[in-house]
Amino acid sequence: MEAFGLFGLFFSLIGLIIPIAVTVFLLVWIHGIKANSEVQVQQNQKIIELLEEINNK
Repeated sequence: MEAFGLFGLFFSLIGLIIPIAVTVFLLVWIHGIKANSEVQVQQNQKIIELLEEINNK
């Protein structure tokens, strides 16, 4: 019976850790996407400025 209790404890810990790990992974992933999109917007603005300079010459 004691071995079954240890396995039950092990599986319940896994059941708690997996959703937390998935949530943390998704939050880190979303943060990375948001940070990269801000950089992309800045790069796009710079490209537009350069294209406008070329067209005005």
